[in-house]
Amino acid sequence: MAGKLDLDPAVVARARALAVRAGQPVVDLARSHTTVSVERAVLRLAGVTGADPDGIPWVNRLVDAVRADVGLGHGVAVPVFHAMETAGVEDVTVLAQKAAAGSIRFTMPARPAKARQRAERATAAGLKTIDRRRAERDRLIKRFGDPKQRPWIYLIVATGDIYEDIPQAQAAARAGADVIAVIRSTGQSLLDYVPEGATREGFAGTYATQENFRLMRAALDETSKEVGRYVRLTNYASGLCMPEIATLAGLQRLDMMLNDSMYGILFRDINPIRTFVDQRFSRQIHARAGIIINTGEDNYLTTADAVDAAHTVTVSQLMNEYFAHEAGLADWQLGLGHAFEINPDLPDSFRLELAHALLARELFPDAPLKWMPPTKHMTGDVFRGNLLDGFFNLAGALTGQGILLVGMMTEAVVTPWLSDRDIALQNVRYVLNGAGNLHEDFTPGPFIRGRADQVLSEAIDLLEKIVDDGMLNAIADGTFGIMKRPADRGKGLDGVSKIDEDYYNPAVES
Repeated sequence: MAGKLDLDPAVVARARALAVRAGQPVVDLARSHTTVSVERAVLRLAGVTGADPDGIPWVNRLVDAVRADVGLGHGVAVPVFHAMETAGVEDVTVLAQKAAAGSIRFTMPARPAKARQRAERATAAGLKTIDRRRAERDRLIKRFGDPKQRPWIYLIVATGDIYEDIPQAQAAARAGADVIAVIRSTGQSLLDYVPEGATREGFAGTYATQENFRLMRAALDETSKEVGRYVRLTNYASGLCMPEIATLAGLQRLDMMLNDSMYGILFRDINPIRTFVDQRFSRQIHARAGIIINTGEDNYLTTADAVDAAHTVTVSQLMNEYFAHEAGLADWQLGLGHAFEINPDLPDSFRLELAHALLARELFPDAPLKWMPPTKHMTGDVFRGNLLDGFFNLAGALTGQGILLVGMMTEAVVTPWLSDRDIALQNVRYVLNGAGNLHEDFTPGPFIRGRADQVLSEAIDLLEKIVDDGMLNAIADGTFGIMKRPADRGKGLDGVSKIDEDYYNPAVES
């Protein structure tokens, strides 16, 4: 698709350079801080599992105990493995149980080398498991095959009960879905712990847990063999436990994760510093695990106007790209988000949608962009909704999107029935079968090229302002999604710690 808009390469290069300048202070902030969830993720890699009788994970109890004794500025690895040596405890979960009972105290050793070595060995075992899972994915893709066409068809399952999700996900894969997203239970992003075990009582979604990940991945492996293509699994690495969920996803071979740098800040009022620290670590894990991230720019257009705020989507995509590259993600792992959310009553609405979608495609030619269906202007008229979804699917085909989320004609009416999903998949299949290669024949005219140039120019103007004022101030001022989120407020700020000179994180340094 490259070149159809005739974008000025110098203008594109300037936009990227400004994104780096705007993002660098945020990266510096993330490098100089840690959080309770980052430290819990390290201990999960080192083998801490399970929960106490009240359902609080042992990893939470262990980090809380370390923090109470020595703080988090050193990292938890050294005090934890020093305590294991001095107390003669061989299992890190047993240590967590003893710490919760008050029988273990934590200190920083004068000579930390031995504790560091023990921590590195233990954490390396978890990282090797992630490496094995990545290699396993590669083998299964070779064995079962990949979908024959792009975009991949992405469909959401959301019953609240993992044992109900599984047959629905398998049915969706048989009907043509290439990616199954198990939407997360409402409010889980605000829990500062990850529930344990299989769950059957989610609200408008199913809890993200390691066991739920394992069950769904195993079920989709069975279906992959049946349908002759590898079916990918998606969940959500966001919220207060972003690093831990990313780690569990790597351990259980998930393939994609919702992982936006600002979604939790804007739409869940999670503290900006907490979010940026957590997202950097989570993306380092995703990079190692070979997981494709999906970013959340589409959400901005549910609160802000899709025409007036189009440039904020472009700015966020450029920032997400920089943050992802800095954390080690490759272009093929960047499922940058955007959406079909312009008011359909607006004259030339479809042409404007094509301009925005084609701009994203040409700015990020090697990224598997995630194209989101209309939601904001769905009225409950299912016939109109199905037509809008057809136009959305056509726009995705015309502009060469990489991941196409299936739109539902019952959006904003009910949680979709299986029959709704089947009709929606028929819509996608008809458009892709009939027009899947139409992008080869599509040449945009002056209107579309002019609109794309305008959006890119406005994005550069905004990036220049962010460079001058600072990213945290831009977020506080309501630049993205019209949500104002100051850096000194929001949920989870008390879980952030500035790191000391002797800070040690074996998961990062390995």
